[in-house]
Amino acid sequence: MKKSWFLVSALLMVLLLAACAGGSDEEGSSDAAEGSDPSSGEVVIATLSDAVAMDVHITNDVPSANIQAQIFENLVTQDENLEIQPALAESWEPVDDLTWEFQLREGINFHDGTPFNAEAVKANFDRILDEEIASPRAVQYEMVTEVEVVDEYTVRIHLEYPYAPILANLSNIGGAMMSPASIEADYEAMEDGGQPGTYINEHPSGTGFLQFESWTPGDELTLVKNEDYWDGAVSYESVVFQVVPEGATRLANLETEYAHIIDPLAPNEAARVENMEHASLTTEDSVGINYIGFNLNKEPFDDVRVRQAISMAINKEEMINGIYDGYGTIATGPLAPPVVGAANDIPGLEYDVEEAKALLAEAGYEDGFSTIIWTNDNPQRRDIAVAVQNSLADIGVDVQVEELEWGAYLAQTGQGEHDMFILGWSNQNANADNGLYSLFHSSQVGDAGNRFMLEDDEIDRYLEEARKTTDEDEQLELYRGAQERLVELAPMIYLQHQTYLSGHLNTVEGFSVSPTGIYQLKDVVIND
Repeated sequence: MKKSWFLVSALLMVLLLAACAGGSDEEGSSDAAEGSDPSSGEVVIATLSDAVAMDVHITNDVPSANIQAQIFENLVTQDENLEIQPALAESWEPVDDLTWEFQLREGINFHDGTPFNAEAVKANFDRILDEEIASPRAVQYEMVTEVEVVDEYTVRIHLEYPYAPILANLSNIGGAMMSPASIEADYEAMEDGGQPGTYINEHPSGTGFLQFESWTPGDELTLVKNEDYWDGAVSYESVVFQVVPEGATRLANLETEYAHIIDPLAPNEAARVENMEHASLTTEDSVGINYIGFNLNKEPFDDVRVRQAISMAINKEEMINGIYDGYGTIATGPLAPPVVGAANDIPGLEYDVEEAKALLAEAGYEDGFSTIIWTNDNPQRRDIAVAVQNSLADIGVDVQVEELEWGAYLAQTGQGEHDMFILGWSNQNANADNGLYSLFHSSQVGDAGNRFMLEDDEIDRYLEEARKTTDEDEQLELYRGAQERLVELAPMIYLQHQTYLSGHLNTVEGFSVSPTGIYQLKDVVIND
């Protein structure tokens, strides 16, 4: 990818906006030039990336979760302060250190008419833990030994060991309830040669306030109101998620009121939205991390000195200020400051070009080497890739930038086909276990989250013991040890704990993005 490509693209987008017009792009997104005013019954969201799948058990990406979270519900949920609140379970209590009992809400049906009950809960957990499904979400529930149906609306979850974050994990979209009828149909499709999710991806059925209507991959997905929602139907009729890859086109859609909500916003677009009389900016600090990852199974990234050298050659402050306009917090480690267990006082690898050169020479790469960095179509990640290319040239490392489509990007990094890559982790449980175990434990190598192919006995020991201890102080010390080791091993460049930026029309009330990156659409009201 050449710098000139970015300049030409940027110029074309400026001209596009100056003319207040826009054509359908080659990805099939909507034409902003029409400027049609969406009906008050339909909420239009212009977003960067399409979902990968509707099946909550086979995905762990934010674009998929943002749609799944409107269709499916969990036993418990997190509020805006990340506190656990009732959802499909109206109450719960620990029976002992290894058993939790949940009392379920009665009279709720899935969108396909199947009743929600204890058997439905059991069917979901049996499937997510089924090795044949190979769910990347299973790590969050691997301590579950049995889901016991006590009676129609009472269920007990039995654990192998005491596990304090169990409620937070149950609030994650991976633990959402799908219709047991759809699960059964999906298994039947697998018996006929289909892959996990073959049926569910076309017929997702949850208990949420919105239900699936249609999906044209790469173009748009439509959800409609669940008239029978147990907690009161929403005020609008439908939500259309339109895939609009170009940020400038999303901006034009907001300017012309073609879209009610656009997400994400590039930091340099935030001021433009703030200056719109008819639209507003939404911001939310995340509990996740943006990072540059290395493949530890490939030379020269199997040498810690090379990883440390590249980390030290990147001026993160300059990058964050230049690319993110100062939004977000510079990261020194993998956990965001608000996460309990984050060791915010651990110093990271400092920017030091001369030390970076010395480390490369020590590792036998005095003359540098050539490598490839992957990115998807996120504009900030594109810019980061170019910044990395320029920075590493100063230490003799020649970097080629390659951009992949989102689905292929996830699949190929999960398979370890990359050298370096740029990605983020939203930490949808907002706890240290999800921010560390899922990313760095050796059992999670691949799609589950550990795309660095990191296998380290010391890290594994810290994270396994932290999961099992009931002593809070001991747990914090274990998490601290893991973070110190991760700074030393440098499997990633810890870039930034980002600020989520989106724009919405002033006629839209009640929209927000959670600190875990999920759209909050239940309370949205469109005022004509």
